[in-house]
Amino acid sequence: GGEVMVVSLGCEKLQPERLLPPGSFPLVDERNVADVGDSAEAKLDVVCLQDDAHVGFMSMVESILRQAEEHLERLNARRRETVPASELVVGVQCGGSDAFSGVTANPAVGYCTDLLVRAGATVMFSEVTEVRDGIDQLTARATTPEVAEAMIREMAWYDAYLDKGRVDRSANTTPGNKKGGLSNIVEKAMGSIVKSGSSPISGVISPGEKLRQKGLIYAATPASDFICGTLQLAAGMNLHVFTTGRGTPYGLAEVPVIKVATRADLARRWHDLMDINAGTIATGEKTIADVGWEMFQLMLEVASGRKKTWAEQWKLHNALVLFNPAPVT
Repeated sequence: GGEVMVVSLGCEKLQPERLLPPGSFPLVDERNVADVGDSAEAKLDVVCLQDDAHVGFMSMVESILRQAEEHLERLNARRRETVPASELVVGVQCGGSDAFSGVTANPAVGYCTDLLVRAGATVMFSEVTEVRDGIDQLTARATTPEVAEAMIREMAWYDAYLDKGRVDRSANTTPGNKKGGLSNIVEKAMGSIVKSGSSPISGVISPGEKLRQKGLIYAATPASDFICGTLQLAAGMNLHVFTTGRGTPYGLAEVPVIKVATRADLARRWHDLMDINAGTIATGEKTIADVGWEMFQLMLEVASGRKKTWAEQWKLHNALVLFNPAPVT
């Protein structure tokens, strides 16, 4: 919400001024807005633990709480405003996939993706190793040759990254995936890609980049649930959709996560963790379109604050995990 506070030890390599230099993040001092016009650049709020003013551990804690209180008061004064569905920035991801992922949940997500793009919203799909073996399907949907080239460039970078680490991308198909009926990474890729629906792919962003356009975007991230979610957050996501066939308590503290079960049995057993049962497609109770519309309506309800996801209800969330392949000195 533009309210940023940094807790710094004081002697780290990445000093707060380097982390957030002036102009890098839109910090607005709302106390001075009325005096100077529409906006006023705020000074970065830093609590430095090594400051001489801190005497004892509790003085550090009290300083953090005192500064946080100022930010929270301003945030608590905010009220919801009505905005169109085009303001949604949705990240889609799958984890703990099974043989039904590409048959039920992911096609329903793909249908919903098309609805969102038609409404003017932004949807990111990711997971390099889980689309790599179907890249020709994606480049054929690129809006421009430049977008297609960018996708190929991201695949090549990741191929080189894995090669340097002497890792075979086929290792992506986990024991859980195989137990659920997925035989190899190519089969998994076909199921993963269908989450992107059928809309033209209008842009590509690299890990750590911020979204600058709407539509269907390929955000190049590792397939790891935690890293993918973190990088989609960094790009500007405000709602997350996560499909699973094996089950996972995955969640993010920063945005709501809508969990979609691929099978009715999983939805039954994990009734207070799964938000949508896409297994009804396999049983014939609903169509892919039915579940896609159900997902779309649930997104609007969750984004509007009228309904909580189960992950929000239980306050389940993973730690954020940055993708940093560089050597550490």
